[in-house]
Amino acid sequence: MNALSIRNILTAKNLLLGLGVVISTLVAVHVFRTWWRLRHIPGPFLASITNLPRVFWVKTKHAQLIHQDVHRKYGEIVRTGPNMVMFENPKAIPIVHVMRRGTIKAPFYDIFKSWTPDGGRVTVFNATNEETLKKIKSPVAPLFSATNAVAFEGLVDEVLECFERNVNKRFLDNGGPIFDLAKWAQYYAFDVMGTLTFSKRYSFLDDGEDVGGMLGAIYTYMESAAPLTQIPWADRLLFKNWIAHAIRRVPSLKILTFVSNTIKEREAQVAEGKERREKPDFLRKYMEVAGKHPELPPSIVSNWTFTNVIAGSDSVGSTITTIMFHLLQNTSTLQKLHTELSSANLTLPYAKLNETQTLPYLDACMWEALRLHPAFALLFERVVPEGGITVLGHYLPAGTWVGGNPYVVNRHKETFGADSEFWRPERWLEGDERHNYTLQQSTLTFGAGRRICIGRHIGILEVKKMISFLILNYDIHMIDPKPLETQNWWLFRQEGFYVRIEKRANP
Repeated sequence: MNALSIRNILTAKNLLLGLGVVISTLVAVHVFRTWWRLRHIPGPFLASITNLPRVFWVKTKHAQLIHQDVHRKYGEIVRTGPNMVMFENPKAIPIVHVMRRGTIKAPFYDIFKSWTPDGGRVTVFNATNEETLKKIKSPVAPLFSATNAVAFEGLVDEVLECFERNVNKRFLDNGGPIFDLAKWAQYYAFDVMGTLTFSKRYSFLDDGEDVGGMLGAIYTYMESAAPLTQIPWADRLLFKNWIAHAIRRVPSLKILTFVSNTIKEREAQVAEGKERREKPDFLRKYMEVAGKHPELPPSIVSNWTFTNVIAGSDSVGSTITTIMFHLLQNTSTLQKLHTELSSANLTLPYAKLNETQTLPYLDACMWEALRLHPAFALLFERVVPEGGITVLGHYLPAGTWVGGNPYVVNRHKETFGADSEFWRPERWLEGDERHNYTLQQSTLTFGAGRRICIGRHIGILEVKKMISFLILNYDIHMIDPKPLETQNWWLFRQEGFYVRIEKRANP
């Protein structure tokens, strides 16, 4: 090897070495700047420079417990990512979740937009742009008011009748074999939403199973999507672009295929003048609203409907499960609720919503369940607006992601009491109306502020009618009193709630 070749090799090595130094320096500067920006917020050091810890937390299926431990170690406000700050104290709710325009939803929610070349399917649930949200939410918001919820009560009664018929046939008339009440609560919730939306059940209750694996497909999807919510750039890189979409199409959820086909059937009926209008379901109302707003995209009816199906069902089933599990675990509270219901002269077998509105212990049980087991148990992430905000005494600059985990916030001991980890409906009855209102406002289960759950009044309708029906009509016996198995893929699921039932002699 001659001297020229040696010099060329040394030059190349020096260039590579110099390039390595430059890259290392740039990385070090980026890491330092990332850490420096929120250096005043306590938290695990590794989480201050990378999102990997919170990805791994989600993959354990129990991120809510890790979030609790992190707060115990670092305090009420913690840095859990390079740009992510988590709070525990409900006093932060009105600052982060404002009623006016302000903190918008973070890229966390982009994960739940199916990819399209024009930016993805945007719904009331996942919209991160304020103008878009106003455009698609305002026309349908009145449909979800507390007053309008009563208009759907007859459709809920139809599903309750179906639930009663099938439960009696399968688990009562045949000698009382055990069954998983958590599953049947989910079947009820999804069949109600199918009926409210299309005047058409999915047939989970009639078949006594997850028809076509539609619910299983939702849970499988959530399991794969949840870790990506912690690193949204990875979702854009792997799935949300035209190259990835051409190479690897993400399978559509089976339940959404059902929805799409049902919408097409209704549109064909309307076109042929064959639509039956005696039942005022959501699809009919959505089509009427869309007809009055030609400026909205052609897909708007489908987008509104998808929100009903996905966001409006699972939470109801989990709340019913939580109430019934804790009532059966704590029989004194079960007896209190039964006494209140049986003394209220309710319509049987399905109580009317207006009859249950003034039952304080039923309300207390419902709110205690919503507090202990929120349907969603990762952070409700928001983006700090221009000018920054101060949360629990800590300044957060514009662009910071901030949020609280409902599971953690709902257990804040200074707000809910030293026994906040435990079921005690009486905590909702220990003060005046202002006290009760304060506790409700401190519960993050439905979200809060401008983006509070639009369907909460209909969900409450479904829960109250089912709980009053079960308590007044059946003696229910839990097979195993141990805590239910849970999995947290943002959807906070419960499994294995096995019971036996008997018909009550005196409702």
